[in-house]
Amino acid sequence: MSNIKQLVLVASVEKKREQNCALLYQQANTHLQANQQKLSGLERYKLDYLHGIRTKAAQGIGAKSMNQHHQFIAQLDKACEQQVLIINQAVLAVDQRKRQWLVQQQKHKAILHLIAKKQDQAKSKAAKVEQKLFDEIALQRAVRKPSY
Repeated sequence: MSNIKQLVLVASVEKKREQNCALLYQQANTHLQANQQKLSGLERYKLDYLHGIRTKAAQGIGAKSMNQHHQFIAQLDKACEQQVLIINQAVLAVDQRKRQWLVQQQKHKAILHLIAKKQDQAKSKAAKVEQKLFDEIALQRAVRKPSY
């Protein structure tokens, strides 16, 4: 029975690890979503800025001003590229955290399965002992019973 108690303790530890892995997976997902939203915001800003430049260009704009706008657009492009790299890293982190969580979940389930198996074995053994005891009692009654 102490073997089962030890397994229950191990299962408790593994459950905590599984919960920790699930939390890390959730945090990685949140980080990924935040970076995707940031990229989306940068792209929207760039499109709005380009629309504004087109409007100014239609009204007439100087070469120096147009050059500054192009430089700023290049900076926005670079920021978008960097954000894509960050997102790619975040996707890898999410995948890794998910795999770790699934492996830990599998470990926890395996230990729970082992506990259930050990409990079933203990119940079966107890039932056999009980049946043996009943058989012994029945035998004792049969031996003591007076014959007529």
